Amino acid sequence: MGQQQGRNRPSGSATALSEAYDTALLDLDGVVYAGGEAIAHAVEALGTAREGGMHLAYVTNNALRTPDAVAVHLTELGVPAHPSDVITSAQAVARLIADQVPEGARVLVIGGEGLRVALRERGLEPVESADDDPVAVVQGYGGPDLAWGRFAEASYAIARGLPWFASNTDLTIPSARGIAPGNGAAVEVVRIATGAEPQVAGKPLPPMHRETILRTGARRPLVVGDRLDTDIEGAFNGDVDSLLVLTGVTDAAQLLGAPPQHRPTYVDADLRGLLTGQPEVTGTQDAGFVCGGWTASARGDALVLDGEGEATDGLRALCAAAWTWAGDGSCSLDAEKALARLG
Repeated sequence: MGQQQGRNRPSGSATALSEAYDTALLDLDGVVYAGGEAIAHAVEALGTAREGGMHLAYVTNNALRTPDAVAVHLTELGVPAHPSDVITSAQAVARLIADQVPEGARVLVIGGEGLRVALRERGLEPVESADDDPVAVVQGYGGPDLAWGRFAEASYAIARGLPWFASNTDLTIPSARGIAPGNGAAVEVVRIATGAEPQVAGKPLPPMHRETILRTGARRPLVVGDRLDTDIEGAFNGDVDSLLVLTGVTDAAQLLGAPPQHRPTYVDADLRGLLTGQPEVTGTQDAGFVCGGWTASARGDALVLDGEGEATDGLRALCAAAWTWAGDGSCSLDAEKALARLG
C-alpha cells in the first residue's frame, strides 16, 4: 500500500493474493455475478480463497437489496455468506445522513428496500412523499421498474430546500442482457430538474471506504472490482491495493487509457487471480516492457506488442507501456492492433 500515486505498471506478487491479503473487499455486479447468475470460476475461486483463510466481504454500490437478501443470493449461488459480510452503499449513505440530522428524523426515500432497512438501522424513519415532512431526501438504485413519479417526488422536496443524498452515482449497472442504466443516470434526472447537487456516499468516495473498514475490521484489504471509476478509484482514495477483473464493464482499451487514480495494483481475467501470484512486469520505456512471453512498447503514435503467451500477460505489459507513456495523464496512443494480437 501507499504506492498508488506513482503507479506505472501492474505489480507482481510472489505469493497468492489470497495469502498476501487478509480480506478481499469484493464488488458484486460484474465480479461475483451478472444478472443474478454466477460469473464463470467465481464460486470455485472464492471457495478456495475462503478455505485458505481469507476473509471475504462483499461491497456493493447497489443499494436496492438488503444485506440479508444479498447473503441469501450468494449462498444460493454456492458462495456461503452472512449478512454481516455484505456492505452496501445504502448503509454508507444512511450513516452519512444520520451524522447530519436528528435521531428519528423522517427521510424521503427514492429507491428500494435496501435503503429503507439501512435508514431504520440508523434510527431514521423512511417516508414516501415530500408531503410527509421529511428533513432530507435519499436516492438509490430502485430497479428497472422504479416509477418516473418518484423522481418528481424527490424534485419537489429538494426544491423546498431539503438536503439531497445519493447512495452512489454509477451511471450503468451490468445485467444478464447487457449494460443497463444505473443510479447515477437516475440522479442526473433529478439534478437536471432541480439544479441541486447531492452528497454521495458510495464508491469511490470516503464514506463507503469508512463504512467498509468499520464493518470488516480489515487490516490488509484487497479491493476486487470490475470498474475503474468506482472500485479502483475507491481503492486509490483509500490508499489500499486493488485487483481489476475483466468480467464486468471495463475492457482492455479502457484499462490502457486509465489515469493514475484508475490504475489497479493487479490485473487478471477473473477471480481465479486471487489464488495465484502475479507475474512481474519488467523492462523500461526504451527497451520495452516484458511480461510472460510478451514485450510491449510505445512507438510513434501507437502501442506495439510483440511475442506470444497468455493474453493477460500481454495486457499487463501493454499497461506498463501505456501508463509510463501517459505519466500523470491518460494514454491516447492507438492500441487497436496491439490488442488484436491478444485475441
